[in-house]
Amino acid sequence: MKQKYFKWMMLVAFVAILVDSAFAQTPARPVRRRPASAPPSSYGTPTPVQNKVDTTIKPSGNNARPPSSYGNVSSSALTIDTSLPITVIKGGSGLIDSSKPSLRNDASVDQNLIKDRKPLDYENLREDDAVFRVRVWREIDAREKINLPFRYSAEEDNGSQRFISILLRAIKDDSVTAFSAEDDRFTTPITADEAMNAFGNGNDTSKRYDADGNVVGYVVRPKAVDPDSIYKFRIKEEWVFDKESSRLFVRILGIAPVIPIRLSNGMIMENSEHAVWWVYYPDIRASLAKYDVYNGKNYGARMTWEDLFESRMFSSYIIKSSLDNPYDLTLAGVYPNNTLFRLLEGENIKDKIFNYEQNQWQY
Repeated sequence: MKQKYFKWMMLVAFVAILVDSAFAQTPARPVRRRPASAPPSSYGTPTPVQNKVDTTIKPSGNNARPPSSYGNVSSSALTIDTSLPITVIKGGSGLIDSSKPSLRNDASVDQNLIKDRKPLDYENLREDDAVFRVRVWREIDAREKINLPFRYSAEEDNGSQRFISILLRAIKDDSVTAFSAEDDRFTTPITADEAMNAFGNGNDTSKRYDADGNVVGYVVRPKAVDPDSIYKFRIKEEWVFDKESSRLFVRILGIAPVIPIRLSNGMIMENSEHAVWWVYYPDIRASLAKYDVYNGKNYGARMTWEDLFESRMFSSYIIKSSLDNPYDLTLAGVYPNNTLFRLLEGENIKDKIFNYEQNQWQY
């Protein structure tokens, strides 16, 4: 019994000697110590960069070109040498395209009617006969199905068929005057360049290089604006009841594109939609008569944009009226936190105008 116990003890001692020798041959792992100035790290928290990195692009050597940085390096990181010439390119925001006319007749019929279209003159309304007048401000949301022609993006001989492009082309090519949006009474005219650059997308500054890769100047041009981001339009109109003809007329006075305010981080400020500029509608009628409205059912039965507005072939909602509004407030100012009440009040205003005309009749 003692011999058996002695053998077990010898075996255990032999195994212990082998384990100690194996650990002795393994190198010791160095212990990493945190500097006294460094704060303890936490999971998911990025450590601050200690050294400042120079993001200025500097060419070196002959024919050296800076690496492509599309979408990564902003113009604020650009160091500008004021001793070099700076070229400012006006316009070119992407809202007006350079249309290329077809060199052949791009249709199965001769298209000559569009050149001769002229809007019909309005019927004269005497001030003494206008016994009832109400001003109404509406907004057209092109995201609604019936208003999708406002965003029709096809290219034709006269350019893009988006409504915002048609407005800007009329301002630039047809000398239609745009007015500042500081008020809606058409008091302050602005230039065509100011109208195109009024969408607040900022400018881009880029360097110009010579053949040896040296900076010889800078080019400043407006940033491109996505035309599909402009999908709301504001209309100012007046409803008039003429006692001579016993009829209710509606006359559109102005049209304005509407955009929200975008912050520097790209976020849209809530309840910040505003008119960019105004166009006097009677001035732009002749230009709208030369553009066809997209018709998804029959390409040969398209109406003009002037016909669309005069026939009221669009959907809109009222945002303001002069009816029972002594403080000149918009519906958003009356109901700041309830969009449903704004829509219901807009329908109530339409009913009041309609009922005034109906109440003039005697049965």
